[in-house]
Amino acid sequence: MVQISDSELELLKIIWENEGRILFSELVSILHQRGSNWKNNTILTFLSRLTEKNILKVNKIGRRNEYVAKLTEKEYLENQTDDFIHNVYEGDVKGLISTLVDKNLISSKEIDELKDYWKHKKDNL
Repeated sequence: MVQISDSELELLKIIWENEGRILFSELVSILHQRGSNWKNNTILTFLSRLTEKNILKVNKIGRRNEYVAKLTEKEYLENQTDDFIHNVYEGDVKGLISTLVDKNLISSKEIDELKDYWKHKKDNL
């Protein structure tokens, strides 16, 4: 999967929050409500890059542009996780989990929740 910048991801998150599609004017309004001081040309540049990367498509509605995500947030997170595990841990999921535990980045409660998740997942296979 192609890499996207933090700024591009910020726009994508807003699009996902709006059911995967948003008009440019609505996007600008939301950004300004959140305190962004990006100019329209900056926003258009990020949207153009996402379109070139085949992550967004643009629908023309009269003179307005609607930006539509070509993948869901879940798909994006899954792809990023796969890439991270492959590139950083060379596919060693146990290594990732060991790091989370050793660095106290995961709590005992979260470990218990994962155990329950795996138990239910295994029972449903």
